[in-house]
Amino acid sequence: MNIAVIGSGYVGLVTGVCLAELGHSCVGIDNDKEKIARLKDGIVPIYEPGLEELVSVNLSKKRLSFTDNIKDGIEEAEVVFICVGTPPLKSGAVNLVYVEKVAREIAECLTTYKVIVDKSTVPVETGDRVERTIKLYNINKVSFDVVSNPEFLREGSAISDFMKPDRIVIGLASERAEKVMKRLYQPLNANILVTDIRSAELIKHASNSFLATKISFANALAEICDSAGADVLKVVEGMGLDPRIGKDFLKPGIGYGGSCFPKDVAGFIYIAKGYGYDFKLLKAVREINENQKKRFISKVKESLWVLNEKQIGVLGLSFKPDTDDLRNAPSLDIIKQLVNEGAKIKAYDPKAMEKAKKVLKGVVYTETPYEAARGSDILLILTEWDEIQNMDLKKIKSLLKNPIIIDGRNIFPPEEMKSLGFVYKGVGR
Repeated sequence: MNIAVIGSGYVGLVTGVCLAELGHSCVGIDNDKEKIARLKDGIVPIYEPGLEELVSVNLSKKRLSFTDNIKDGIEEAEVVFICVGTPPLKSGAVNLVYVEKVAREIAECLTTYKVIVDKSTVPVETGDRVERTIKLYNINKVSFDVVSNPEFLREGSAISDFMKPDRIVIGLASERAEKVMKRLYQPLNANILVTDIRSAELIKHASNSFLATKISFANALAEICDSAGADVLKVVEGMGLDPRIGKDFLKPGIGYGGSCFPKDVAGFIYIAKGYGYDFKLLKAVREINENQKKRFISKVKESLWVLNEKQIGVLGLSFKPDTDDLRNAPSLDIIKQLVNEGAKIKAYDPKAMEKAKKVLKGVVYTETPYEAARGSDILLILTEWDEIQNMDLKKIKSLLKNPIIIDGRNIFPPEEMKSLGFVYKGVGR
């Protein structure tokens, strides 16, 4: 099939490349001319394991191409994906200005029937508004269908998530669109759930908000375990063995981040408010998440007393491993607070340092985790990269001024760390 994907960010780029890998002919469209020029040369603007290789392979096989011209890009397409950004507003509402703009541009270019697919995370009723917008600007009065097809891609494993999905959700209102979408995804042989458009839109917000709730529940447990002298990892392990609960996302730490959970929780609270429902549960989820960063900083202060002029080593900046994404990363707020209190920061991350240099000022960036530890009064672990988990701990101890580690990701066994001579504090253990 001929596919067009508008927007070449995390979701759009992965979607287009994976559809090309399935054998479809896919055009990636973006108004950033510099990004498009680099993508044509196989240069990927984000780090996602395996993505650059797939871009190169599918460019060479002529199944993947890129353009900054939306009219040329969608001309031959049977399916047009909208994968533009939907950033949050201060109110918690989702900013749909880019979705509306693209809907107008698609409408003005329509010459043949196409299925227009909302892939971006949008609030319920967005599909209705996209349909109305296209009808309003559809100068050639061409027939079309609007579909909601939310993405469930996790940064760091996005390609695997796309190619081996646990479900594909398709919200639509016509049999014609259903046939097109099922043909599109037929190579995946996946479980496809067909719903109405509004239900599909709600599934995305409901899913992410529930996962965020599990994380905040684990973090609330961690606070109790800290006070009770229990091990939160044993507690959540015992819970997760119950198949009704499951172990996934029951993981305490310094809070969730990224482009999805913070935005989607806030968005769902706002959406619910619009329907007259006060989503107090999600408000508590959000509050617990913010408190995790404050609690982590308090542990640093307990260990060092005064932060002014203290050298602090930081390992990990991205909001999770296997991505360079810093959006809403807990590390940013933590480091900014430490700097505000006079601390001197040396930081290391395998992939996110170039992006961090643009948003974190007054930080020294090192080539290795060992350089971040050298001469530091304390070492903080903020992202659980494999490289950090596999460090030579004896070497780390020899480099630190004080053998103190505050581990925001619970990657090391406390007893082992104590036996090595560290003062080691995790989250809830």
